[in-house]
Amino acid sequence: MKILMISSEAVPYAQTGGLGDVVGSLSTNLAEKGHHVTLIIPFYRLVRQNRSILNLHSTLTQLTVNMGDADMWCRIWETSPSSRFQVFFIEYNQYFNRPSIYDDGREAYPDNGVRFAFLSKAALDLAVKLKLRPDIVHAHDWQTALVPYYLKTWYWDQQVFKNTASVLTIHNMGYQGQFTHSISRFIGLNWMQLRSDEFEDHGGLNLLKGGIFYADQITTVSPTYAKEILSEPGGCGLSFYLNRRKGDIEGILNGIDDKEWNSRHDSYIPANYSSENMGGKAVCKKELQKRFGLKVDPKIPIFGIVSRMAHQKGLNLLMDCAEQILEWELQLVVLGSGDPFYSSFFGHLPKEYPGKVGTYIGFQTELAHLIEAGSDFFIMPSLYEPCGLNQIFSMLYGTLPIVRATGGLNDTVRNLDENTNKGNGFVFYDIKAEALKNTVGWALFTWYNNKKAYKAMQIQAMQQDFSWGNAIEKYEMIYQKALDRKKNWS
Repeated sequence: MKILMISSEAVPYAQTGGLGDVVGSLSTNLAEKGHHVTLIIPFYRLVRQNRSILNLHSTLTQLTVNMGDADMWCRIWETSPSSRFQVFFIEYNQYFNRPSIYDDGREAYPDNGVRFAFLSKAALDLAVKLKLRPDIVHAHDWQTALVPYYLKTWYWDQQVFKNTASVLTIHNMGYQGQFTHSISRFIGLNWMQLRSDEFEDHGGLNLLKGGIFYADQITTVSPTYAKEILSEPGGCGLSFYLNRRKGDIEGILNGIDDKEWNSRHDSYIPANYSSENMGGKAVCKKELQKRFGLKVDPKIPIFGIVSRMAHQKGLNLLMDCAEQILEWELQLVVLGSGDPFYSSFFGHLPKEYPGKVGTYIGFQTELAHLIEAGSDFFIMPSLYEPCGLNQIFSMLYGTLPIVRATGGLNDTVRNLDENTNKGNGFVFYDIKAEALKNTVGWALFTWYNNKKAYKAMQIQAMQQDFSWGNAIEKYEMIYQKALDRKKNWS
C-alpha cells in the first residue's frame, strides 16, 4: 500500500511523548514490511537545528496552501530514510519556529488550533502537488484530526485522493483540540459542520470530535482502551459519539523499538544482560544506587518511576501513601517533569529520606534506560493509560511493573499467580492509595520471601514479544477495512 502518515511529531525528528514514538516506529516498520510510506510533520526549530544531521534538503521553495479564508505559502524540506520511506517537513516559521512544539513551558500556545489546521491542510496540498495518490491517509490525535474532514469535503473530487481512505488513531482522549468558533473560517468549516454531531462542542469547536465523525476507520493504542472510551469517564465527554462509530473502532497495542529498548544491546546501560544471563542487571542496579546517592546494597529492592508528572499518571496515589511505603526496607528512584505540584513533592523526598530516595526532575534518556535496567520493580499507578510503554520497557529489562488495571497496562501485565508462579507483574484495580500501598507491599513480600516466584516472573517478562510485527499485521487489516468502507460509500 501507499500510506501517507500525517502527525505533529515523530521520532527521531521531534517528540514530546508516546505519540512521537509510535508514529516514527510505525512508519519505519510499515516501510520495512514493504509498504510505501510518506510521513509529513512540521519543520520545527529543533528540526532546523539538526537539518544537516538529518540529511534534509529543500524540495519546494513555495507551496500554496488554501485555507478557509486565506491563501498561504510554505516551504518543503525532505529526507529519505529508505527507498520506501520519505519524510517531508512543512516550514512555516510563524507557526513552527518556536522553542517547543505545543507550549511555552507554562501553557499551550493560544494559536495551536490554526497551527495544526494549517499542518493538516498543507500536508494534503503537498500530496496533491506531488501526486502521491495514497491508498491510506493516517492521521494522529486532535492535531491532525481535520485530515479526514478535509478529505471528504475540500478534496472529495481530487483525482489524487479518488481511491484514498482515512484512518484516525486516538492516542489519548484527554486531549481533544478544543477551541473557540473564531477559527472556524480559517479552518474552512461552514454552518453544516458546526453542529453537535460534528465539530460543535459546548459552544466551541472540538477537532478530535470532528475527526471521529469523518474518519473511515478509528484506532486506539490498546484493546482495553478501545473499550474504555465507549463509556465515561474514559470517553472524556465523547463516549456518546464514539459509540455511534463502535463498529469502526479497533484497539491495537503499540509495539516498541526493540533495537533501542533491548537489555542485550543497550548502549546506555553499564552492562548488558539477558534472561539467560542476568549478571549485568546487578551491575546496573549498583550504578543506579550510586548515581542517585542511595545505599549500595543488592539486597534492598529499588522501585523505579519514569513518568510525565501529570494527574493522569496517578502520582497522587503514591503521594498519599509514600510516608507508609518509605517506612519499609526499599529504595525509590524517580525521573520526570511536568506539574510543579508533583515535581515539588518528589523533588523534596531525597532530603527527607537521604540514601533511600533519589529524584531527578527533568528528563535524560540515559537515566531512563538506567532506571529501567537497574530497578527491581517499576511503579505505574495511572488513572488511565491508553497504552503505556514504560511497563513494556520494564518487563523486557526484568523489572517487574506494579500497575493499575487500565488501558494498555491491563493488556500487557498479568498478575502473579502464587500457586503457579506465573505472571509478569503486580496489578491493582481501585483508584485508591490503599490499593497501591498494598500492591507495593505484595511485591516487597515476594522479593524478600518468595525469590523463586520473583525470578520466574522476571524470565516470563523478559521473554515476551512486544515488537511491531503483530501490530503491523493488525494495522494492515484496518487499512483494508478503511478501503472497503471507502469503496462501499463511493
